[in-house]
Amino acid sequence: MKHTQSWRISAAGIVAALLVSVPLAAQSPPVAPKVPHVTELHGYRVEDDYFWLRERDNPEVLTYLRAEDGYADAMMANTAGLQDTLYKEMLARIKETDENVPYRRDGWFYYTRTEAGKQYPIYARRHGSMDSAEQVTLDLNVIGEGKAFVGIGAYAPSDDGNRLAFTLDTTGYRQYVLYVKDLRTGIVSAPMAVRVDGVAWSTDGSTLMYGQEDSVTKRTYLALRQKLGGEPDVVFEEKDNLYDLSVSRTRSKGYFLLTSESATTTEVRYVPANKPAEPAKVIAPRVDEQEYEVDHAGSVFLIRTNDKGRTFRLVSAPVKSPGRDSWKELIPNRPGTMLEDVDAFSDHMVTTEREDGLVHFRVRALDAGDPKDISFPEPTYSVDQVQNYQFVTNEFRFAYTSMITPTSIYDYNVKTGERTLLKRQPVLGGYDPDNYKSERIWVTASDGTRVPVSLVYRKALVLNGQRPMLLEGYGSYGYANDAYFSSSEVSLLDRGFIVATAHVRGGGELGKPWHDGGRMMTKMNTFTDFIAVAESLIKGGYTSSDRLVITGGSAGGLLMGAVANMRPDLFRAVVNYVPFVDVMNTMLDASLPLTTGEYLEWGNPNEKPAYDYMVSYSPYDNIKAQAYPAILVRSSFNDSQVPYWESAKYVARMRTLKTDSNPLLFKIKLQPGGHGGASGRYDRLHDTAFDFAFILTQLPPTPAMP
Repeated sequence: MKHTQSWRISAAGIVAALLVSVPLAAQSPPVAPKVPHVTELHGYRVEDDYFWLRERDNPEVLTYLRAEDGYADAMMANTAGLQDTLYKEMLARIKETDENVPYRRDGWFYYTRTEAGKQYPIYARRHGSMDSAEQVTLDLNVIGEGKAFVGIGAYAPSDDGNRLAFTLDTTGYRQYVLYVKDLRTGIVSAPMAVRVDGVAWSTDGSTLMYGQEDSVTKRTYLALRQKLGGEPDVVFEEKDNLYDLSVSRTRSKGYFLLTSESATTTEVRYVPANKPAEPAKVIAPRVDEQEYEVDHAGSVFLIRTNDKGRTFRLVSAPVKSPGRDSWKELIPNRPGTMLEDVDAFSDHMVTTEREDGLVHFRVRALDAGDPKDISFPEPTYSVDQVQNYQFVTNEFRFAYTSMITPTSIYDYNVKTGERTLLKRQPVLGGYDPDNYKSERIWVTASDGTRVPVSLVYRKALVLNGQRPMLLEGYGSYGYANDAYFSSSEVSLLDRGFIVATAHVRGGGELGKPWHDGGRMMTKMNTFTDFIAVAESLIKGGYTSSDRLVITGGSAGGLLMGAVANMRPDLFRAVVNYVPFVDVMNTMLDASLPLTTGEYLEWGNPNEKPAYDYMVSYSPYDNIKAQAYPAILVRSSFNDSQVPYWESAKYVARMRTLKTDSNPLLFKIKLQPGGHGGASGRYDRLHDTAFDFAFILTQLPPTPAMP
């Protein structure tokens, strides 16, 4: 690959002059200068006039970003009243002073709570019972004083409850610093390590095991152990840049697990938690295209593996000799059932299984006897195990939500089959789930594949094709983008919107084969599935093209950019969050975070067949002279997952090529903000109010609700 650049912007103010020569009051969009830059690869010569926007230390870049952000605010100034109304509506549904369900851990009850007017949660605990005195372990509001961003990563109490290991990010870059707090004295250590990912204690609380990222690519490649007061030493170094390393501890507390994982292959090492100085041993050496995941119970490891099929099976292996030769099958591979997860307890296990796009829990004895199903009544929903820190227990805790049911925490008794609702997310202001209808339909894609779609709307709604719709999609990394409740979206539902999620290929909604059907050289299926869903919803009378708004973030932003290029006539507006739109430049730069490890998701463009396929859908490379929908793009300057310049370049090129007069707005957080946007809950609501106001002002008048 060869880069040539004929000249570089000087600091002489060229950009500033071009950007501010027309007052924002005149609502003229910023225009980024073109700086020739050429990439030559595989016999192609690719010109990229906005490559210079990667220069984050260049003051002219910041000038351009500020101009775009200011232009977006100016264009939305006339919606200030609507934004305020939306913000107050959404805030009124939230119980501002609230407390989460406590969970048991080593004789303590841990929980978080919020207080009205404060941005962040307070972490606390009580000993023995909830009647005991409260001890605040971390108050993120205190930690966040004077900071624009605060994010917590690890939160790990020692077994004896005397110390807390935690990690903090104060930039939004997802680069965490490790601290230890003595919970007896309240003293917090100086930073112990930087770029930390995953933290676990030894049994006696004298040693920490943690992962550390590379300083450039953010790939976790080191597993370190460190005695308190001592220096860290390397337990294992993952040298293959296709692999990411994670550090954890089993629920049984018996072992540390060091998991090396690429998109297609896994290798796990283990170290006794009561003997942290021992060398790490391999459970089973890596075999290309074979993944496995490990849990521990008594004398065996439970191993979920796809060695006999893409939907995984479950085996056990003796701790003393866990290699593949000793594996004993407990649950076979079943083509129609994806074995997603296994949680081991002292005398039972709970498997997470996905069938026909929906998750089920099944409780089994450790020898995998007849399962006891935990079933759910709604047509589309999301469910996950949460806060199950006790190894010896008859209770299994899970969180359930749907598009009409707020997040609900249950304890399930594995002996009696009884489930107990511990708490349902309060939704104030008179929300009544009986006023809404949730459904799941199936749409036939262009190649005949059936694609599930989840929808919610008010029951009184007449499906006459005249209703606005917000359609969301993701479709990457095998991530299952299941249906969930959003109290903020009630503001749209009560204005006559239908809210829908397209569960397109590339995600994990129908198991690993669904992921395989939308990655690498089949990635185009993700986009054509989404287009088929949109066309079907219009044909079915749910909405119309002039009332259809689409949204996605990160890899879902890639989806938004691709379908906007392919079928701009199909959508009225696009709200695109931290979008991965500059696919080719990012995947050709191995120094960027995440790039090399994602060759197995998108392809390696240094190989010509992959290059040719990827460039055929890369949103930035396929912007052309045509009319586009109204577009709002959001990004953060400190986003480590998708660099800000992807959005900036996309908007800059779009401005020069689009032939319509529809708004193109770019909101960027120049103060610390991360891949998920603002860290404070009130700040997030203000952002959502802005986004909803943009959506509402792009649509034609909507018939009143009956």
